[in-house]
Amino acid sequence: MRIVTAEEAVSIVKSNDRVFFQGAAMTPNLLIDKLCERHEELENVEIIQIHTEGEAKYMHEPYDKAFNVFSFFVGSNVRKGVNTNKGDYIPIFLSEIHLLFKRNIIPLDVAFIQVSPPDIHGFCSLGVSVDISLPALDQAKKVVALVNPQVPRTHGDGIIHINRIDYGVHIDKPIHYAPYGEPSEVEMQIGRHVAELVEDGATLQMGIGNIPNAVLSNLTNHKRLGIDTEMFSDGILPLIELGVITGEEKRIKQGKIVTCFSMGSQRLYDFVDDNPSVHFKAASYTNDTHRIRLQPKVTAINSAIEIDFTGQICADTIGPYQYSGVGGQMDFIRGASLSEGGKPIIAMPSSTKKGVSKIVPYLKEGAGVTTTRAHVHYVATEYGVVNLFGKSLKQRAKALISIAHPDHREHLDREMFERFKL
Repeated sequence: MRIVTAEEAVSIVKSNDRVFFQGAAMTPNLLIDKLCERHEELENVEIIQIHTEGEAKYMHEPYDKAFNVFSFFVGSNVRKGVNTNKGDYIPIFLSEIHLLFKRNIIPLDVAFIQVSPPDIHGFCSLGVSVDISLPALDQAKKVVALVNPQVPRTHGDGIIHINRIDYGVHIDKPIHYAPYGEPSEVEMQIGRHVAELVEDGATLQMGIGNIPNAVLSNLTNHKRLGIDTEMFSDGILPLIELGVITGEEKRIKQGKIVTCFSMGSQRLYDFVDDNPSVHFKAASYTNDTHRIRLQPKVTAINSAIEIDFTGQICADTIGPYQYSGVGGQMDFIRGASLSEGGKPIIAMPSSTKKGVSKIVPYLKEGAGVTTTRAHVHYVATEYGVVNLFGKSLKQRAKALISIAHPDHREHLDREMFERFKL
């Protein structure tokens, strides 16, 4: 690794290159901003990413003329651009993104990453975002890294030698935080319903947000829970301190918390720093359905934008508007359904903040089906839980209406009778 200035480091990018950005809390914003400063001398630089934090200048004028963005997930900082002509979305399971690099379907010229300083043996850590960053830097022709002492040194697969980094840039700044959201009463009620489905000894997968926080806050009386997920945040920390999360019943990585990325507070980053009980792995490992199914009682908790009468889940678009991404929902929904005693759960409020029902006769025109109706089992709202597994189309509709908001049930009943000609 050759130590250079940020300006020198980004000078290796040429017009028509394809550049990968590490994402989430580890987004290398200094390198990204310095690259954007070169917008007048570059053209047709392709950006490959999942979800980045920060301003994402490359999506805005005048920088956007030099860059084309292709994202595997759509966050708020690129959402408007991806839904115009400034970017595009690639629908793909998180578990399969690495194949695009490995098979040279999306070859990478340069990878921008952020790492901890090397130890005495010359090894750096990818911190809290190993996910697709590890396979990206494995395939990239050149690797440029911010070397930051505030990056947690995490255990698992995200340990790389300085020989794998071409250029390093010293920096000393906090990585990105994700504020802890306080669940609303509706979200707490959903959390209570979902918590009742979680058995002692279960292996949990959950995301970040108020509903996962609400579920976790209702698990304080559970025992021997394990974590095998694609991501986690601060919500698990109280359960670890209480001895609820032990991982002792996991069959793979027993006693270990397994994830491919994490984002939260400094307290969370302090917890994972040099903690051998937490393993950060590539997404191809954490989201491998075959491996997920081998864990006992996998309880996968995911959400939805809307669900139709037959059980089709739309979790990444609002009609044709690309809101987020496919991510790992299907990886874990399928893995949980095949796990011994597993429970795939879709948890969501019955209606939007504007009072629109999220349980609908038909998905909006142009909506993407994130999880098929054949994969859906448990659906939870603040009004209860239903299990659609083994139910017919008409039975599913009746079950879903029973957990819809009361203000919408009469209308949904009429729509059900119209749709199924009862």
